[in-house]
Order: sequence, then structure tokens, then C-alpha cells
Amino acid sequence: MCRHLAYLGPEEPLGRLLVEPAHSLFRQSWAPRRQRHGTVNADGFGIGWYAEGDPVPARYRRTGPIWGDQSFADLARVVRSGALLAAVRDATVAGADGEAAAAPYTAGPWLFSHNGAISGWPRSLAPLAQTLPPAELLSLEARCDSALVWALILKRLRTGDEEGQALADTVLDIAAAAPGSRLNLLLTNGETIAATTWGDTLWYLTEPGRRTVVASEPYDDDPHWQEVPDRTLLAASRTDVLLTPLKDVDEPMAERLASSPTLGSARAGGPPSHKEPST
Repeated sequence: MCRHLAYLGPEEPLGRLLVEPAHSLFRQSWAPRRQRHGTVNADGFGIGWYAEGDPVPARYRRTGPIWGDQSFADLARVVRSGALLAAVRDATVAGADGEAAAAPYTAGPWLFSHNGAISGWPRSLAPLAQTLPPAELLSLEARCDSALVWALILKRLRTGDEEGQALADTVLDIAAAAPGSRLNLLLTNGETIAATTWGDTLWYLTEPGRRTVVASEPYDDDPHWQEVPDRTLLAASRTDVLLTPLKDVDEPMAERLASSPTLGSARAGGPPSHKEPST
């Protein structure tokens, strides 16, 4: 459906993260290695990044394939950031709203991407759409499933939900309303990353105290990449990664983080927690 990536760490040129690696997001637009649905991600792309001292991210999106945009090549060469979210898109419905439908979506400090599709769209989510104020429905950035998913998450964020809890609760609501949906979600505020796996692949690479990368698939062959199990919530910072089965998210996020001996404990399947290895 799509490929996406989020990064927190030392300032790097965008191209060093998105273009230069052997299996970069740039290459994944035409040759993904682990994508389960679709083969070419040429229906648009986008990058959001944070500048030092500014909590509101910048964003660059286009309708066509990332490899055909010479402006992006120049941008990626010179723009540097210590936090970003980027995505390449394979549209569920061809031509749906063009650039407006390309991730990342944004509001305030957040950047968001959805890798997947909603079963029975749009009728299946009509009941959930009715929970949004009419003004929010009328102002959706695009008329695609990802835009509505973002609106549902944003409603929770604006009422005070922690990022991971907002993703998890939205995934469970949508899965109940539209069984068979694929809901790999990715969200950052420039300081933390939250993500879900539900029907497609997700991996992370962490160098504790320095950087964390969360991506649909590894962009190189570093053996320290770790795969996230399906139906899992990931919460990460520059120093730590926590994995929690989505079936366990009924416990409030704050309580789970407080009870964990370290945010770096990976508790994906219930075995004793362990610290993630340094790369």
C-alpha cells in the first residue's frame, strides 16, 4: 500500500536517510523488499521535518513518484533535520485528491502517515465519521481513507490523549467497524514516535541515546534492525523503544509506561523484558 519512515536522532541531510541507503525509501518507491500489498509506490510522496527551535514541522508533498521530482533531489541534498517522517504512496483509489492525499498529514506539532487500507471504504467508517464535528468532516484535507483516520486520531489528541493511546484506540475502533482493514500507522511530534502494526510490516533500528528509526522495512542490511510483530503498538524516543500488544492497550498508556522498568523494554509477546541492543 505504502512505505513510510520516521527518524529521531542527530541532525542529518534528508538524503542520507531517504535516498543514500541501499534500500532507501526512495528505492522502495519502485522496489520494496517486504511490502505485502502492492508493488510500486508511485502515487505521490511526502516528507515532513522539524527545524531546531520550531515545534511546527515543514512539509513537502507531490502527486507523482519521488524519483521524478528533481526539486526533491536538491532539497534532500541540503536540508538537515534531527526529526522527520516521510512516505511514498500506492493509492487505494487511483487519483484520489492527488497531493492532498499524500502523507504526511499534519496539525500543530504532529506528522502522520497511514500504510494500509480500510475495508468497505467509505461506508464501513460512516458510524465513526459521525463522531466528528461536521466542521471537521467538511474540512478534511482529502477524501481518502487515510485523511479520515487522521481526523479520528487528531480528535483524540486534541482532547488530551497520549500519542500511542490515540493510535491504539483508533486502530481498535476501525478494526471493529471495518474488519480486514490494514492499519499500520506512524505518528511523530518531533520528540517521540508512535506506530502500530496491523496487516503490514514494520521494523525499528535503535542506537540508545543517539537515534531511533521506525520504518516499513529496513533501508539497509544492518543486522540490528528488529521486526515489530503484527498487532503491536510501538512507542519510541531517541533513547528507548517499547512494544505492547494491541490487545493489551486497555490499560492506560501512562500506567503501562510507569510500570515498565525502562521504556526500552520490548514486551511484544509477554516474555521477560529486555534492553534493546546498541548498534
